[in-house]
Amino acid sequence: MQRCCPEAAVYPRPVDAEAALFKAIGDPTRLAIVATIARAGHEVCVCDFVEGFGLNQSTISHHLKILKDAGVLASVRRGTWGYYSLTPGVRERLEAAVALAIPDGVPA
Repeated sequence: MQRCCPEAAVYPRPVDAEAALFKAIGDPTRLAIVATIARAGHEVCVCDFVEGFGLNQSTISHHLKILKDAGVLASVRRGTWGYYSLTPGVRERLEAAVALAIPDGVPA
């Protein structure tokens, strides 16, 4: 049987970590949380997200947990509030994940 298209080069490595990273930031609220923290340049209190996004604390906490589990965010507790920051190297991890999906030299 003749193929209609040339065979694609399949990347032979599991990409579970990269997929989890994309999944974590793929939600609009979670992407907004990451962007907010990145632009703040310092830790952001969970209370700021509750107030700023108009969502209840349990919903915000759910999104923060997903981001933390994916290694995007770090947190510290002070009293009753949690403060969140980007994990060291997260920008490089995101850039590497994009480069894995779309390497240099591939036409866009």
